Amino acid sequence: MFTVDKLSKDNYGPWDSFVKNANNGTIFHLRKFFSYHPNDRFIDHSIEFYKNNSLFSVFPAAELMINKKRLLVSHPGATVGSFVVSEHLSISDSFKLIESLIEYAKENKFDGIRLTLPPIFYHNRASNYIDYSLLKHGFEYVKREITSTLFIESDKGSILKKFRPSHARAVRKAEDIGVEIKITNRVEEFYNILKENLKIRHGVNPTHTLKEIYKLIDLFPDSINLFGAFYKGEMIAGVLNFIIKDDVALAFYISHKEESQELRPLNILFYSIFNWALKEKIKVYDFGIFTVDGDPNMGLGRFKENFGASGIFRDTFQITL
Repeated sequence: MFTVDKLSKDNYGPWDSFVKNANNGTIFHLRKFFSYHPNDRFIDHSIEFYKNNSLFSVFPAAELMINKKRLLVSHPGATVGSFVVSEHLSISDSFKLIESLIEYAKENKFDGIRLTLPPIFYHNRASNYIDYSLLKHGFEYVKREITSTLFIESDKGSILKKFRPSHARAVRKAEDIGVEIKITNRVEEFYNILKENLKIRHGVNPTHTLKEIYKLIDLFPDSINLFGAFYKGEMIAGVLNFIIKDDVALAFYISHKEESQELRPLNILFYSIFNWALKEKIKVYDFGIFTVDGDPNMGLGRFKENFGASGIFRDTFQITL
């Protein structure tokens, strides 16, 4: 078994160093990332696992009341969570990690555990040891989302060949019309487009405030960029990208002006983003999920497939103690 400790502020530095060198660590696992949240938003209960007095794994987590049950959950302030581990994780240590987590949760009077695993392509070295170990210790799937994933081709020509013919034609149309793509700092302008689009389509606001987005950009200036589509100087669409690790980028927010849809700005935007990814040696582009609580939005899924994307699981497991 492992020695299990609740994270203290004194250990934020070693935690982040461990994440940066881990097999499946991303910016979403860094304490630096969690610092953008107000202190009273979550009850943080992140955990460290030690083997022979050396940090072996970290688990970003929080306490959450669900249906009057006190659960230890993957940190709600991040897209993904679960155990961050090295490339050399063995099946034996995977079992011991899960056993240690369950024992810790019981000792600390939790009624259950819920955790969301990163998609498999977030790993440097693919492994399903954690998934397998969770299932063997009584965890069950509580949710299986699908995230749209594009594996970046080796040259520009191959990137466009992955597009459906209609989308490839739309790229050329946008170029001919004069739609321009560039990385921009006009974040507030994009946010207003995003806010209006979400209001029209879903009657909701963005998950993040404009202030929070600016704070994230300040925290990770080299890992966040905004690609904008412009027509006659006006922003008509944009994609806010997070480089979550060296070779994986995520579309954090995607939006366009409804009245500019006929200009096909998103088609040329993503073509430009994929070429940027190729240049930056990014191997995988994550479009994000097109399911909500396991139910697919077929239109959104089809939209992403038109660029050559396919679906990969993003799984959430739970156990009652």
